Amino acid sequence: MELNASYTSLVAVGDSFTEGMSDLLPDGTYRGWADLLASRLAARSPGFRYANLAVRGKLIGQIVDDQVEAAAALRPDVVTLVGGLNDTLRPKCDMGMVRGRLEEAVERLTPSCEQLVLMRSPGRSGPVFDRFRPRIEALFALIDDLAAQHGAAVVDLYSAPSLADPRMWDVDRLHLTAEGHRRVAEAVWQVLGLPPELDWRARMPATAPPHWAARRTEDIRFARRHLGPWIGRRLTGRSSGDGRWGAQYDAAAGRAFWITPADAENPGPVTGWRRAASPDAAVSGTESD
Repeated sequence: MELNASYTSLVAVGDSFTEGMSDLLPDGTYRGWADLLASRLAARSPGFRYANLAVRGKLIGQIVDDQVEAAAALRPDVVTLVGGLNDTLRPKCDMGMVRGRLEEAVERLTPSCEQLVLMRSPGRSGPVFDRFRPRIEALFALIDDLAAQHGAAVVDLYSAPSLADPRMWDVDRLHLTAEGHRRVAEAVWQVLGLPPELDWRARMPATAPPHWAARRTEDIRFARRHLGPWIGRRLTGRSSGDGRWGAQYDAAAGRAFWITPADAENPGPVTGWRRAASPDAAVSGTESD
Protein backbone atom coordinates (compact mmCIF):
# COMPACT_ATOMS: atom_id res chain seq x y z
CA MET A 1 0.00 0.00 0.00
CA GLU A 2 1.35 3.42 -0.95
CA LEU A 3 2.05 5.54 2.12
CA ASN A 4 0.29 8.90 2.39
CA ALA A 5 -1.67 8.08 -0.76
CA SER A 6 -4.27 10.38 -2.27
CA TYR A 7 -7.77 9.18 -3.12
CA THR A 8 -10.38 11.11 -5.05
CA SER A 9 -13.41 8.81 -4.68
CA LEU A 10 -14.89 6.16 -2.38
CA VAL A 11 -17.82 3.76 -2.69
CA ALA A 12 -19.02 1.78 0.34
CA VAL A 13 -20.88 -1.50 -0.19
CA GLY A 14 -22.47 -3.66 2.48
CA ASP A 15 -25.08 -3.95 5.21
CA SER A 16 -26.00 -2.12 8.44
CA PHE A 17 -22.38 -2.02 9.61
CA THR A 18 -21.47 0.17 6.63
CA GLU A 19 -24.78 2.03 6.53
CA GLY A 20 -23.79 3.41 9.93
CA MET A 21 -26.09 1.86 12.52
CA SER A 22 -26.07 2.82 15.41
CA ASP A 23 -24.13 6.09 14.99
CA LEU A 24 -27.32 8.13 15.21
CA LEU A 25 -27.36 11.84 14.35
CA PRO A 26 -29.78 14.38 15.87
CA ASP A 27 -31.89 14.41 12.69
CA GLY A 28 -32.54 10.66 12.98
CA THR A 29 -30.16 9.59 10.20
CA TYR A 30 -27.09 7.42 10.61
CA ARG A 31 -23.50 8.47 9.99
CA GLY A 32 -21.05 5.62 10.64
CA TRP A 33 -17.47 4.84 9.78
CA ALA A 34 -17.85 5.08 5.99
CA ASP A 35 -19.23 8.63 6.18
CA LEU A 36 -16.51 9.59 8.65
CA LEU A 37 -13.85 8.14 6.39
CA ALA A 38 -15.28 9.94 3.35
CA SER A 39 -15.25 13.27 5.18
CA ARG A 40 -11.61 12.81 6.12
CA LEU A 41 -10.58 11.78 2.61
CA ALA A 42 -12.50 14.72 1.14
CA ALA A 43 -10.52 17.16 3.29
CA ARG A 44 -7.37 15.99 1.48
CA SER A 45 -8.68 15.86 -2.10
CA PRO A 46 -10.54 18.72 -3.82
CA GLY A 47 -13.46 17.43 -5.88
CA PHE A 48 -13.74 14.26 -3.79
CA ARG A 49 -16.75 12.04 -4.56
CA TYR A 50 -18.50 9.53 -2.34
CA ALA A 51 -21.36 7.04 -2.48
CA ASN A 52 -22.65 4.79 0.30
CA LEU A 53 -24.79 2.00 -1.13
CA ALA A 54 -25.03 -0.13 2.04
CA VAL A 55 -28.43 -1.21 3.38
CA ARG A 56 -29.19 -2.72 6.76
CA GLY A 57 -30.08 -6.40 6.98
CA LYS A 58 -28.81 -7.36 3.53
CA LEU A 59 -27.43 -10.83 2.84
CA ILE A 60 -24.40 -11.34 0.63
CA GLY A 61 -26.53 -12.35 -2.36
CA GLN A 62 -28.57 -9.16 -2.07
CA ILE A 63 -25.44 -7.07 -1.73
CA VAL A 64 -24.01 -8.61 -4.90
CA ASP A 65 -27.26 -8.30 -6.85
CA ASP A 66 -28.22 -4.78 -5.73
CA GLN A 67 -24.97 -2.95 -4.97
CA VAL A 68 -21.90 -4.44 -6.63
CA GLU A 69 -22.69 -3.63 -10.25
CA ALA A 70 -23.75 -0.11 -9.29
CA ALA A 71 -20.51 0.38 -7.37
CA ALA A 72 -18.37 -0.97 -10.20
CA ALA A 73 -20.07 1.35 -12.71
CA LEU A 74 -18.80 4.38 -10.77
CA ARG A 75 -15.17 3.21 -11.13
CA PRO A 76 -13.97 4.74 -7.85
CA ASP A 77 -10.47 4.88 -6.43
CA VAL A 78 -11.53 2.86 -3.38
CA VAL A 79 -14.34 0.37 -2.76
CA THR A 80 -15.03 -1.04 0.70
CA LEU A 81 -16.96 -4.33 0.74
CA VAL A 82 -18.28 -5.76 4.00
CA GLY A 83 -20.85 -8.53 3.74
CA GLY A 84 -21.71 -12.09 4.61
CA LEU A 85 -22.00 -11.66 8.37
CA ASN A 86 -25.80 -11.51 8.24
CA ASP A 87 -25.78 -14.83 6.39
CA THR A 88 -23.76 -16.49 9.15
CA LEU A 89 -26.28 -15.32 11.76
CA ARG A 90 -29.24 -16.99 10.05
CA PRO A 91 -30.60 -20.31 11.43
CA LYS A 92 -29.42 -22.00 8.24
CA CYS A 93 -26.43 -20.82 6.25
CA ASP A 94 -24.94 -22.29 3.09
CA MET A 95 -21.29 -21.33 3.44
CA GLY A 96 -20.58 -22.62 -0.07
CA MET A 97 -23.09 -20.11 -1.42
CA VAL A 98 -21.60 -17.34 0.73
CA ARG A 99 -18.16 -18.13 -0.64
CA GLY A 100 -19.40 -18.14 -4.23
CA ARG A 101 -21.26 -14.83 -3.97
CA LEU A 102 -18.47 -13.09 -2.07
CA GLU A 103 -15.95 -14.31 -4.62
CA GLU A 104 -18.23 -13.01 -7.37
CA ALA A 105 -18.30 -9.59 -5.71
CA VAL A 106 -14.52 -9.44 -5.32
CA GLU A 107 -13.93 -10.52 -8.91
CA ARG A 108 -16.32 -7.85 -10.19
CA LEU A 109 -15.09 -5.01 -8.00
CA THR A 110 -11.33 -5.55 -8.19
CA PRO A 111 -10.87 -4.40 -11.81
CA SER A 112 -13.27 -1.48 -11.34
CA CYS A 113 -11.27 0.34 -8.64
CA GLU A 114 -7.72 1.19 -7.64
CA GLN A 115 -8.05 -0.42 -4.21
CA LEU A 116 -10.59 -2.89 -2.85
CA VAL A 117 -10.86 -3.04 0.95
CA LEU A 118 -12.35 -6.07 2.74
CA MET A 119 -12.96 -6.41 6.44
CA ARG A 120 -12.92 -8.89 9.29
CA SER A 121 -15.79 -7.36 11.26
CA PRO A 122 -15.53 -6.71 15.01
CA GLY A 123 -17.23 -9.04 17.45
CA ARG A 124 -18.14 -9.16 21.11
CA SER A 125 -18.88 -12.06 23.42
CA GLY A 126 -22.54 -12.88 23.90
CA PRO A 127 -25.05 -15.67 23.30
CA VAL A 128 -25.83 -14.67 19.71
CA PHE A 129 -22.29 -14.09 18.54
CA ASP A 130 -20.80 -17.05 20.42
CA ARG A 131 -23.32 -19.47 18.95
CA PHE A 132 -22.32 -18.59 15.39
CA ARG A 133 -18.61 -17.96 15.99
CA PRO A 134 -17.39 -21.00 13.94
CA ARG A 135 -19.31 -19.75 10.89
CA ILE A 136 -18.09 -16.20 11.41
CA GLU A 137 -14.47 -17.28 11.63
CA ALA A 138 -14.93 -19.41 8.50
CA LEU A 139 -16.18 -16.25 6.75
CA PHE A 140 -13.11 -14.34 7.88
CA ALA A 141 -10.79 -17.10 6.64
CA LEU A 142 -12.54 -16.83 3.27
CA ILE A 143 -12.03 -13.06 3.24
CA ASP A 144 -8.31 -13.55 3.89
CA ASP A 145 -8.11 -16.05 1.01
CA LEU A 146 -9.90 -13.76 -1.44
CA ALA A 147 -7.79 -10.78 -0.43
CA ALA A 148 -4.61 -12.73 -1.04
CA GLN A 149 -5.83 -13.93 -4.44
CA HIS A 150 -7.01 -10.55 -5.69
CA GLY A 151 -4.71 -8.05 -4.00
CA ALA A 152 -7.37 -6.57 -1.73
CA ALA A 153 -6.54 -4.94 1.58
CA VAL A 154 -8.02 -6.42 4.77
CA VAL A 155 -8.94 -4.41 7.86
CA ASP A 156 -8.72 -6.82 10.79
CA LEU A 157 -11.15 -5.50 13.38
CA TYR A 158 -11.93 -8.95 14.76
CA SER A 159 -8.56 -9.36 16.45
CA ALA A 160 -8.74 -6.00 18.26
CA PRO A 161 -9.78 -6.45 21.93
CA SER A 162 -10.66 -2.74 22.08
CA LEU A 163 -13.60 -3.28 19.73
CA ALA A 164 -14.88 -6.22 21.77
CA ASP A 165 -15.44 -3.91 24.74
CA PRO A 166 -19.21 -3.80 25.47
CA ARG A 167 -18.97 -0.01 25.70
CA MET A 168 -18.21 0.07 21.97
CA TRP A 169 -21.59 -1.50 21.22
CA ASP A 170 -25.07 -0.05 21.13
CA VAL A 171 -27.87 -1.35 23.34
CA ASP A 172 -28.93 -3.76 20.55
CA ARG A 173 -25.52 -5.49 20.95
CA LEU A 174 -25.27 -5.84 17.16
CA HIS A 175 -24.08 -2.40 16.07
CA LEU A 176 -21.25 -0.13 17.13
CA THR A 177 -21.60 3.15 18.98
CA ALA A 178 -20.27 6.44 17.59
CA GLU A 179 -16.91 5.73 19.25
CA GLY A 180 -16.76 2.30 17.65
CA HIS A 181 -17.45 3.76 14.22
CA ARG A 182 -14.81 6.42 14.77
CA ARG A 183 -12.23 3.72 15.44
CA VAL A 184 -13.26 1.69 12.39
CA ALA A 185 -12.86 4.79 10.21
CA GLU A 186 -9.35 5.22 11.58
CA ALA A 187 -8.54 1.54 10.97
CA VAL A 188 -9.55 1.80 7.30
CA TRP A 189 -7.72 5.13 7.02
CA GLN A 190 -4.49 3.47 8.16
CA VAL A 191 -4.95 0.44 5.88
CA LEU A 192 -5.21 2.89 2.98
CA GLY A 193 -1.70 4.08 3.81
CA LEU A 194 -2.62 7.36 5.46
CA PRO A 195 -0.85 8.76 8.54
CA PRO A 196 -2.34 7.57 11.86
CA GLU A 197 -4.34 10.10 13.82
CA LEU A 198 -5.27 7.89 16.77
CA ASP A 199 -4.60 4.42 18.16
CA TRP A 200 -7.83 2.67 17.24
CA ARG A 201 -6.68 -0.48 19.02
CA ALA A 202 -6.23 1.28 22.39
CA ARG A 203 -8.41 -0.04 25.16
CA MET A 204 -10.91 2.26 26.83
CA PRO A 205 -10.15 3.29 30.43
CA ALA A 206 -11.20 0.72 32.99
CA THR A 207 -14.46 1.35 34.85
CA ALA A 208 -16.26 -0.49 37.60
CA PRO A 209 -18.52 -3.23 36.19
CA PRO A 210 -22.27 -2.68 36.61
CA HIS A 211 -24.00 -4.42 39.49
CA TRP A 212 -25.65 -7.80 38.93
CA ALA A 213 -29.17 -6.35 39.18
CA ALA A 214 -28.38 -3.66 36.60
CA ARG A 215 -26.98 -6.27 34.21
CA ARG A 216 -30.06 -8.47 34.53
CA THR A 217 -32.38 -5.51 33.95
CA GLU A 218 -30.44 -4.58 30.85
CA ASP A 219 -30.53 -8.20 29.63
CA ILE A 220 -34.33 -8.26 29.93
CA ARG A 221 -34.67 -4.93 28.13
CA PHE A 222 -32.35 -6.12 25.37
CA ALA A 223 -34.29 -9.37 24.91
CA ARG A 224 -37.62 -7.57 24.64
CA ARG A 225 -36.60 -4.66 22.42
CA HIS A 226 -33.95 -6.19 20.23
CA LEU A 227 -33.31 -9.93 20.52
CA GLY A 228 -36.94 -11.01 20.21
CA PRO A 229 -37.68 -8.93 17.08
CA TRP A 230 -34.34 -9.96 15.56
CA ILE A 231 -35.12 -13.66 16.06
CA GLY A 232 -38.59 -13.12 14.64
CA ARG A 233 -37.17 -11.63 11.45
CA ARG A 234 -34.68 -14.48 11.11
CA LEU A 235 -37.39 -17.11 11.45
CA THR A 236 -39.80 -15.45 9.03
CA GLY A 237 -37.24 -14.44 6.40
CA ARG A 238 -37.93 -10.74 6.86
CA SER A 239 -35.23 -8.09 7.00
CA SER A 240 -34.92 -4.61 8.51
CA GLY A 241 -33.72 -3.50 5.07
CA ASP A 242 -36.76 -4.67 3.10
CA GLY A 243 -37.79 -1.92 0.68
CA ARG A 244 -34.71 0.20 1.38
CA TRP A 245 -31.96 1.36 -0.97
CA GLY A 246 -28.55 2.85 -0.29
CA ALA A 247 -28.23 6.53 0.52
CA GLN A 248 -26.65 7.26 -2.86
CA TYR A 249 -28.66 4.89 -5.02
CA ASP A 250 -31.40 6.13 -7.34
CA ALA A 251 -33.86 3.23 -7.50
CA ALA A 252 -35.91 4.88 -10.25
CA ALA A 253 -32.87 5.26 -12.49
CA GLY A 254 -31.36 1.96 -11.38
CA ARG A 255 -27.93 3.38 -10.67
CA ALA A 256 -25.77 4.95 -7.98
CA PHE A 257 -24.80 8.60 -7.90
CA TRP A 258 -21.97 10.60 -6.36
CA ILE A 259 -22.11 13.20 -3.63
CA THR A 260 -19.34 15.75 -3.13
CA PRO A 261 -18.58 18.35 -0.43
CA ALA A 262 -21.09 21.19 -0.57
CA ASP A 263 -18.29 23.77 -0.35
CA ALA A 264 -15.94 22.54 -3.04
CA GLU A 265 -13.91 25.75 -3.07
CA ASN A 266 -12.64 25.54 0.50
CA PRO A 267 -10.66 22.43 1.46
CA GLY A 268 -10.95 21.36 5.07
CA PRO A 269 -13.58 19.77 7.30
CA VAL A 270 -16.69 18.73 5.39
CA THR A 271 -19.79 20.46 6.75
CA GLY A 272 -22.25 19.10 4.20
CA TRP A 273 -22.61 17.19 0.96
CA ARG A 274 -24.40 17.85 -2.30
CA ARG A 275 -25.27 15.58 -5.19
CA ALA A 276 -22.57 15.79 -7.82
CA ALA A 277 -23.49 16.39 -11.44
CA SER A 278 -23.51 13.15 -13.40
CA PRO A 279 -21.27 12.97 -16.47
CA ASP A 280 -24.24 12.65 -18.82
CA ALA A 281 -26.84 14.96 -17.29
CA ALA A 282 -27.10 18.11 -15.25
CA VAL A 283 -28.30 17.48 -11.73
CA SER A 284 -29.66 20.28 -9.62
CA GLY A 285 -30.41 20.47 -5.93
CA THR A 286 -28.48 19.34 -2.91
CA GLU A 287 -28.47 16.37 -0.60
CA SER A 288 -27.16 16.15 2.89
CA ASP A 289 -25.42 13.11 4.37
